Amino acid sequence: MWIDITQKLSNEIAHWPGDEPFNFELSATKSETGSVNIGSISTSTHIGTHMDAPFHFDDEGITIDQIDVNRLIGEATLIEVFEENLISREILEQFDIKGTIIMIKTKHEAKLNIFPENVPVLTEDAIAYLSSIGIKVFGIDVPSVDDIDSKTLDNHHAFNKYDIINIENLLLEEVSAGYYHFIGLPLNLMGADGSPIRAVIEKRGE
Repeated sequence: MWIDITQKLSNEIAHWPGDEPFNFELSATKSETGSVNIGSISTSTHIGTHMDAPFHFDDEGITIDQIDVNRLIGEATLIEVFEENLISREILEQFDIKGTIIMIKTKHEAKLNIFPENVPVLTEDAIAYLSSIGIKVFGIDVPSVDDIDSKTLDNHHAFNKYDIINIENLLLEEVSAGYYHFIGLPLNLMGADGSPIRAVIEKRGE
């Protein structure tokens, strides 16, 4: 059975301070058109569960439509790392990580309507380690792989340096550590810096 690990988008979901918030409304109703309801949305591309394209932080980086979808479908490991502000290589080495995708669960409860003041982040050595064992996609349950107030976005650049695509704001509160099949696909937005995604996982044998 496939499990949805995507934050549900609503007009109440927290957004990055300064970004355009998510808004859905019916621009036309069935009573008005005589046949259908028609909805419209406006949003930042970095809302809810989303994927960053390197163009987000690098003018020369690839855009979301240029990311190879084949790397976004595959075998994944979900690990739990609680009560750590800095996730080091030494911490990651304690886990038996399989597949090309890793997800890290850092909190027990998702508060979708509250934007956090702080988030746990990886060291660059940890990112290099993930690359060395074949990781191509990294996912975490917080809105950024860098400190919330970072202007240099060192980890975004490090993930790109080591050819790892990062996914932020996965909804992991109802799933446990283990091995999964993973699918997480962005919208095919030409020239975009990022996109909301729909991410799902299915438990697999160890």
